[in-house]
Amino acid sequence: MFKLIKQEGKARRGEFTTVHGTVQTPCFMNVATSAAIKGGVSSFDLMDVKCQVQLCNTYHLHIRPSDTLIKDVGGLHRFTGWDKPILTDSGGFQVFSLASLRKIEEEGVYFASHVDGKRIFMGPEESMRIQSNLASTIAMAFDECVENPAPRDYVKKSCARTTRWLYRCKDEMERLNSLHDTINKKQLLFGINQGGTYDDIRIKHMEEISKLDLDGYAIGGLAVGEPAEVMYRIIESVEPVMPQHKIRYLMGVGTPCNIIEAVSRGVDIFDCVMPSRNARHGHMFTWNGIININNAKYDHDMSPIDPLCDCPSCQKYSKAYIRHLFKAKEMLGMRIAVMHNLHFYNTLMEKIRDALDNGTFNEFKEHYLPILGKRI
Repeated sequence: MFKLIKQEGKARRGEFTTVHGTVQTPCFMNVATSAAIKGGVSSFDLMDVKCQVQLCNTYHLHIRPSDTLIKDVGGLHRFTGWDKPILTDSGGFQVFSLASLRKIEEEGVYFASHVDGKRIFMGPEESMRIQSNLASTIAMAFDECVENPAPRDYVKKSCARTTRWLYRCKDEMERLNSLHDTINKKQLLFGINQGGTYDDIRIKHMEEISKLDLDGYAIGGLAVGEPAEVMYRIIESVEPVMPQHKIRYLMGVGTPCNIIEAVSRGVDIFDCVMPSRNARHGHMFTWNGIININNAKYDHDMSPIDPLCDCPSCQKYSKAYIRHLFKAKEMLGMRIAVMHNLHFYNTLMEKIRDALDNGTFNEFKEHYLPILGKRI
């Protein structure tokens, strides 16, 4: 399913083939939390911004409209109109974020809905069943995402439990994929590496979960408050023991500079709410740095967001008009900004792939790292 085409140092150029199409890697997955990207962007819009994979949120779709409803109408692809790969997370991060409302046991997690307070139980089997109902291309194993920093003893016990949960996820997915009424009988399963900021725990956990020969492996529990340098160190520690012939996913990351640094350390796919979330506040990424469209200096600026960008937003709208929309609180402003940022991220990945194809990734990294994180 994953074909490694070439490498430059640790950076990898590959192809990931699924039942819903082939993904060129490195790749960024656009986050459609509740089966839509916030900011008035649809699955059909994603095709205009070079998106290859859509990521949807298992917990949120279980709460609303319900995974059983989505199964009844034919799964997420039919529900949203998106015909390319979809990855669903396991709900584990939502359990982490609902810390004040949760209780973790060996069988799973008891917690309260953020919508109406209804008590919910989710364990490995429940997470797999929900994701099977959603009929996503890729399902993520149910895990616990611990905060950083966390006590070493707790992290060790949490990793051991996450490993036990992973075995249960694998068994349940095999059962579900064999059922006659399962929509996607070729649903893939990715395991998640945990271990906080402890290198030795991370390495041991990666070695353990690699034995299951899963469809892909993710590094989770990072970008949750620790410095970027710590995240890079963890990736460097874990990478040598990750299966070379399986796709690698860094969860919840990140800025353009984070992505370039992680690609150089051997990561293949990414996701993050940053491009859409920041866009909704007027912060937009350009090939010369980051702009804040709310700044008064753009009041009369009739130039596009980025003269180097060929996205629909830059082809049609000026900074002055977009700034007006934000000040007037018109939804169109958010939509234009989100479309631009998503196009920027997907173009970034396209440029990274081209650099790897041409053997110039190191030059690409040295050129863009000082630029892309700069605020204009």
